[in-house]
Amino acid sequence: MKTKFKIKKGDTVKVIAGAAKGDSGEVIDIDFKKARVFIDGVRKKVKKHVKPQTDKVHPDGGIIEKEYGIHISNIMLLDPKSGETTKIGYKFDENGNKVRFSKKSGEVIK
Repeated sequence: MKTKFKIKKGDTVKVIAGAAKGDSGEVIDIDFKKARVFIDGVRKKVKKHVKPQTDKVHPDGGIIEKEYGIHISNIMLLDPKSGETTKIGYKFDENGNKVRFSKKSGEVIK
């Protein structure tokens, strides 16, 4: 079963916790298994120790710098109308389609 999140690709979000707190950007990708989000312009760099491997990826080993995503609990969607952080709700439009909306302004999110 695929995990469902209220944040989707293309949403503009703001980081509310962690080292990148206060930064905002557009969601590029979501890792559903690890519940991590990759945001354009916001990267979490981590140093990782790697053993020497026989393949061509890391033949010498050593310390590499790797990019990790930000956990989904540490971000919030930005309201399309005011630009502030907001919670997300669901409602049905006049055609009967389920849409997301901003709880602060009531504006429908694409």
